[in-house]
Formats: sequence, C-alpha cells, structure tokens
Amino acid sequence: MSLNMFWIDTHCHLDAPEFAPDRAQVRQSARDAGVGLCVLPAVQRRDWAGVQALAAEHGDAYALGIHPLYVPQAQSDDLDALDEALSKARHDPRLVAVGEIGLDYFVPELCTPDMRERQWQFYLAQLRLAQKHSLPVILHVRRSADMLLKGLRQVNVAGGIAHAFNGSAQQAQAFMAMGFALGFGGAMTYERATALRELARTVPAHALVMETDAPDIPPHWLYQTAQARAAGLPQGRNTPAELPRIAQVLAQVRGIEVQALQALSTANAMRVLPGLSRCAETWGSGSANSA
Repeated sequence: MSLNMFWIDTHCHLDAPEFAPDRAQVRQSARDAGVGLCVLPAVQRRDWAGVQALAAEHGDAYALGIHPLYVPQAQSDDLDALDEALSKARHDPRLVAVGEIGLDYFVPELCTPDMRERQWQFYLAQLRLAQKHSLPVILHVRRSADMLLKGLRQVNVAGGIAHAFNGSAQQAQAFMAMGFALGFGGAMTYERATALRELARTVPAHALVMETDAPDIPPHWLYQTAQARAAGLPQGRNTPAELPRIAQVLAQVRGIEVQALQALSTANAMRVLPGLSRCAETWGSGSANSA
C-alpha cells in the first residue's frame, strides 16, 4: 500500500528508555493507527547505532546528531565521529537528516555565557556537516529561533524541519524562506496555547508537518497536572499512535478535512526530507512491517 495513504511522524524518539518495556508494541500500535513512517532523530553519540538499528527493524527513517541538551557532556571528538558516521551511512536509504541539533535557551544550566557559546559551536559545526553531506537538518528550537536563523545565514544547508516550532509569525516566515517546514504536535492541542494555535491556523499549507516528539510533549488528553502527579497519577506517555488524533485537532483549527491534512503533511515531509522518498521505496522491509 502506498506510503502516501499513511501519516508520517517526523519526530519520534522511539529509542527513549520510556519505550523499553514495549517498544515493538508501541510501533505496531502506531502502524495500526495509520502512522506508516516515523523519523527517529538521535540525540547523542552513544545512541546513533541504536537509532539506526531501530529504523531498520521497523521500516522507519533516522537522523544523526548531537542535541543541545547533550552538548554539556559531549566530547570534542564527537563531531569527528558524527562526520564518520554520516560518511558510513551515505548509502543507507533510511538516513534522512542531521539531527536533532540546535540551541536551547530555556534550560537555565544551558544559558550561562560559556554554555551558550559551546552550544553555538556545536550547532555551527553540525550545520557544516549537514552541508558537507548534502543533508537537511532537524532543529531543536526553544527560545532560540533568532540565533538558529543567524547560524543558517552563516552556513547554507538544504532546509529541513524546525521541530516543535513555537516562535513568531516573522520567525516562521524566515525559516520557511530558507526551505524549512514547521513541526506541529501535542503542544498545539491545548486550548490555552492561543498564539501557537493561531500560527498553526495561518501558516502556509506547504510548511506544515506533523510530529509527536514521543515520548515527550503529550497532547492535552494525556497530560497530568502537577497536582494530579502529586496524588500519584502517572504522567501520560506520548506515543506515535497519538499522531492522527493530534492531526484531527490541527485540521479543526485550520478548518480543513483531516484527509487533506494527511496528504499535504506527508507531501511536505517528503519534500523537506527528500531521503524519505528513498526510504519509501524500501518501506515495509523492516521486520515489524512484515508481520
């Protein structure tokens, strides 16, 4: 069956420890819900091989990179190792981007002058690797959109996705002008997220892609308040199976049919991550898909 008839979750951390007890079932449940393909972005060097193996096992795609939250413990030779890993994977149809990379100016420990500079150097270096290997990038954007754009003006890359975008309309336009799509997921499902919902309603259709960031950023129906958690109720675990329901909210916000959103978001994902077209040719070859 054609991949275009399924959803693409453009950002799913299937390798996260939260999925250790039932990872295969989580992926199968997403497939049963209509999520035909997930993009699995790595966050640190020690995870690269595992992410590659998971993508092969489940018929998914992957990206390799060093997440800004993992920059503090990263080693100086990790960038050389990333260059080598990208070179070795250049013929792997499942490699679609360098990611997850970017800047995080929300976490206090990452906002000291020294750590901001370290983040910046890792970000620029990984942009240069994306340029060298002719790959798009998957960007972590948290209170850092302007600096990310500054880096993109210094190092020209082949577009990509601004993951979990929650910036201004002007920043969104700047990313789109550089060939980026904007990732929308669980955060948009909260009625109080009025600015994000307005952006989701008005952003041009060609710039929308769907994501979950599973197991993180749960949609509102999975979220437990601090009071509920204190009372012993566990925080809901986000999974890629939630993507179609998240998409229903976005379709309602935009006033379009969910089938139309499915078609355009899939086409957009395959445009900004061209490697997904190669991956689609082998879709179904993973062991989980052969069941």
